[in-house]
Amino acid sequence: MKQQALVDDTEDVSLDFGSEEELALRKARIRHPLATFFHLFFRVSAIVTYLFCDWFSNSFVACFVTILLLLSFDFWSVKNVTGRLLVGLRWWNQIDEDGKSHWVFEAKRVPAIAASTEAEARIFWLGLIICPVIWTMFFFSTLFSLKLKWLALVIAGISLQTANLYGYIHCKLGGQKNISRVTSRLFGTTDVPKRQSRRIAEDGTEEHGKTGTR
Repeated sequence: MKQQALVDDTEDVSLDFGSEEELALRKARIRHPLATFFHLFFRVSAIVTYLFCDWFSNSFVACFVTILLLLSFDFWSVKNVTGRLLVGLRWWNQIDEDGKSHWVFEAKRVPAIAASTEAEARIFWLGLIICPVIWTMFFFSTLFSLKLKWLALVIAGISLQTANLYGYIHCKLGGQKNISRVTSRLFGTTDVPKRQSRRIAEDGTEEHGKTGTR
C-alpha cells in the first residue's frame, strides 16, 4: 500500500501574492495625486489665463507677468518633480570645468512596486504633448491677427514647454540607445571566439608548414 502524503490543516502554506499585488498597484488610478495635479495645474492655468485675461484685468502688464509666472512654475515643476515621480525620468544641463555645456538624460530603473501607474504615465505624456501644440496654435493666431504685443509671451510659452518635451523624449529614447549599446557589446564579444579560432587555424597552418619543411 502506497502512503499518500497528507497536509495538516494546521500547517502553514506559503503563498506568493507578490505578482498580484504589483499588478493591483500598477492598475491603480493615481498614486501621486499631488504631483499629477500640479503637472496639469500650471500649464492649464496659463492657457486659460491667456484666453480669458481680458475678463479678469485690463492691464496687459499684469496678464503678461501672471502668465509668465505660471509658465515658469510649470517648467520647474515638470522638469524637477512630476517627471521623476510620474514616469521615472529626469533631465538637466550641466557645465564642466572647461565651460562646455552638457545635456544629461536619465531614465531610472525602479522596482515594479514603486513604478508609476498607467494612468499617471498617460496624463503625463498627454499634458506634455498637447500643451505645446496649443501654444503653437496661439502663435499662428497671434501672428495672423496682428496682436504682436502677445507674440513674445507666446514664444516664451512654446520655448519653455517644448524644452521639457524635448528633454523627456530624449530620456525615453535613451533606453533604446542603451539596448543598442548592449547589443553592440554582445556582438563585440561574439567576435572574440571567431578571432581566437582564426588565430588557432593560422597557428596550425604555420606548424604544419614547419613540419613539412623538415
